[in-house]
Amino acid sequence: MLHIVDDEEVIRDSLAWLAQSRCLPARGYAGGQEFLDALQDLDVSGDCVLLDVRMPGMNGIAVFDDLIRRGLLPRLPVIFLTGHGDVPMAVDSLKRGAFDFFEKPFNDNQLMDRVEEALAASRKAAASAGVQARLATLSAREREVLDLILAGMMNKVVADKLGISMRTVEVHRAHIFDKMQVKTAVELAGLLK
Repeated sequence: MLHIVDDEEVIRDSLAWLAQSRCLPARGYAGGQEFLDALQDLDVSGDCVLLDVRMPGMNGIAVFDDLIRRGLLPRLPVIFLTGHGDVPMAVDSLKRGAFDFFEKPFNDNQLMDRVEEALAASRKAAASAGVQARLATLSAREREVLDLILAGMMNKVVADKLGISMRTVEVHRAHIFDKMQVKTAVELAGLLK
């Protein structure tokens, strides 16, 4: 989902139309606080924000600061849009984690290309966070077994190395595969590369 945060309705509508021309779902917000309020009810995995810098009430930089504080970057990449930007503002935003910074007027195709790249980056970050969450469910012993499986060791070698029975290794291996949602060691290695 592309979230468009801009106080100008005509800009929101034109950006939503551009997104739809590339089969990207979009939702507009008239201000920063409206967007932040809506975030509480959204799963932003795989999403992106087009964020105007200058808006009445809460400006785009304040919204960006709030997203950073909530730990939503890079799962929710931010592309700034502004008609009043300057180089120091752009550099500072990019250093702090913004995905990109566009000045109005902008090239429609270049902007949408970057939106698609940001959406892909968001999906990748969300998938990585999911893998990390699954890894966190493993016990210390399962982590030891996992490391040895990834090193290419067979169950008997793992059992000898850890001083446990081969049956115990098989049980740990089954738990690891179940928790990591894979069926083979090859899938597991691909997931964790």
